[in-house]
Amino acid sequence: MHSFPDLLSSVPLHWWVALIISVTGITAICLRALETDVVRAKRAERNKKKELRSLAERISSYGHIVHQRYPTGDVIVSERDLAEQLRKRPDAVATALNLLLSEQKVQRAPLRGYWKLNV
Repeated sequence: MHSFPDLLSSVPLHWWVALIISVTGITAICLRALETDVVRAKRAERNKKKELRSLAERISSYGHIVHQRYPTGDVIVSERDLAEQLRKRPDAVATALNLLLSEQKVQRAPLRGYWKLNV
């Protein structure tokens, strides 16, 4: 009869790796399936904030690129045009612009729906 350590050492390494990956995946799936609504809502809120921050950074970098191309003028953008350019919904772009407004990286232009990007 074989001892337990002999049995464990007889299993090839690639099977151990496959077993560890499988157990990790199953654990992640179970944790996601068993999480409460509060935890799920918090995770969704964190993801939304992260996506909003990413969109704000993309808007800011877009302003820098336009300013490099046309260095003598101000960078004025429309919410709708910016949404089409970045392939995002206009309300998400407006929210990101308001976030940048609180950081004083943009200003409202005199025309409704237009913003001046401070670069």
